[in-house]
Amino acid sequence: MLLTRRTFLQQLGLGTTGIALISALPESALAHPFKTVQLPRSLPEAQGVASSGILNFINAVEAGKLNVHSLMVLRRGQVLAEGWWAPYAPNLKHTLYSLSKSFASTAIGLAVAEGRLTVNDKVVSLFPDKVPATISPNLAAMRVKDLLTMSTGHDKDSTPALRSGDSNDWVKAFLAQPVEHEPGTFFVYNSGATYMLSAIIQKLTGQTLLDYLKPRLFAPLGIEGADWEVNEQGVNTGGWGLRVRTEDIAKFGQLYLQKGMWNGKRILPESWVADATRSHIMSKGGARPAEKNDWLQGYGYQFWRCRNGAYRGDGANGQYCIVLPEQEMVVAITSETGDMQAIMDQVWDHILPAVQADKLPANASAQGQLKQKLTSLALPMLAGQTTSPLVGRVSGKPFEMAENPMKIKTVSLQFRPEACVVTLRDDKGEHRINCGLNRWTEGRTDLSTLPIKLVPTPVPGEKETRLAASGVWTDDNTFTMQWRFIETAHYDLVTCRFTEAGLQMEFRKSLSVLNPANKDPRPVLEGKLLAAVSEKR
Repeated sequence: MLLTRRTFLQQLGLGTTGIALISALPESALAHPFKTVQLPRSLPEAQGVASSGILNFINAVEAGKLNVHSLMVLRRGQVLAEGWWAPYAPNLKHTLYSLSKSFASTAIGLAVAEGRLTVNDKVVSLFPDKVPATISPNLAAMRVKDLLTMSTGHDKDSTPALRSGDSNDWVKAFLAQPVEHEPGTFFVYNSGATYMLSAIIQKLTGQTLLDYLKPRLFAPLGIEGADWEVNEQGVNTGGWGLRVRTEDIAKFGQLYLQKGMWNGKRILPESWVADATRSHIMSKGGARPAEKNDWLQGYGYQFWRCRNGAYRGDGANGQYCIVLPEQEMVVAITSETGDMQAIMDQVWDHILPAVQADKLPANASAQGQLKQKLTSLALPMLAGQTTSPLVGRVSGKPFEMAENPMKIKTVSLQFRPEACVVTLRDDKGEHRINCGLNRWTEGRTDLSTLPIKLVPTPVPGEKETRLAASGVWTDDNTFTMQWRFIETAHYDLVTCRFTEAGLQMEFRKSLSVLNPANKDPRPVLEGKLLAAVSEKR
């Protein structure tokens, strides 16, 4: 049963400020109310933030085509603004990529607080059965702290060696890598080091990283439904693969802003929060000089230092949890961008200057403009028409595809007034995708349980993928679709070109749209109309 707005507000315990803000939420937020209590809501000016600054940030990231998917801005524990660019929505989880690392380091902080280990423990002492026959002095010296601070002594990221090695034992593969530098002295971004943190938690507790965090972190913060990718040995990947909602990212940042306290209870030691978020080693990255570069501010325990006295967890293609202690603020963002620095620049250029020490006078005009903007956020649709003179000739007709590595045997497109049902048959059976015509249609597909992402590690038990699909005729002979995997950052562009000879079907992943050098490995599929079937009809 769907809740009415009034009932939903009453259950959340929101007053008039909540009513003003809740009206800015998309309908999907009301159709899928969270089971847990949300963060409290307020108006920006009531917390000393000008609505115009947040609005300017939104306009700037849209003008820059930075492909933001969601935004949540908090001050003093109050949500001031929140928005999701359709088809993304509040109820959807989102792949965090390396923002997962900050959650993994938090698990180590909890384990340290429980007396299970110290950050000065030697890594080899935790896995005596997996060390190489000869242990180099640098490997022997490597501490848990060096894993946390990306200063393991490796000259390059160990992750490719873990994933492509002869053994599926990633711990053994990690320990087998040469350690060229003295640990603690040389920074290199190393997702394999974060995997080791996950493996340490599982070794010490007998639980996966995710299961260990559920009662200690996720349950107190009201984070439900989180999942985390695993490797072949069933160990959470640690450095990537966590999925939570945007509000969950904001809660996590708020916990750190509050120095480990939540609803009057201590979740993390204050000393751990301080150590985790200060600089332990000079970081690397970006092409700008340090004064304009948020990758050259130092690195903590799987947290980056930022300009303006801030720190953050972040992930590939623009997943952010930015904490600004001096302003008592948290900014949570998900996106698929090719320029992560540009999004942070807009935070510093627009949101930060909008912050004042004290409450600001109410500004109904600016608040109204911001609310209107937040209710209408949407990613750009493909340009084109909803029909073509060709529809009558091709709709519902099966095309037999030439042999291909995707093992797709037949394809058909059934056009309806507001949708197109795409049916693909491969060696595993039929797969259908319901694609809206110039609008998003949500659904699930079993075509791939590993939709486009940077690392092909699975979520345990996931048999279907959530997606939103939309398509248009870009010319009379070409039907182009976006298949957005809406619990990831990515999408497929699928182009169907109808020719006299049959059908050409081309797939282009969004990562190759962002970076044309990142070619999509899938071939263009060639198909011919099954004439016999067509004649019988």
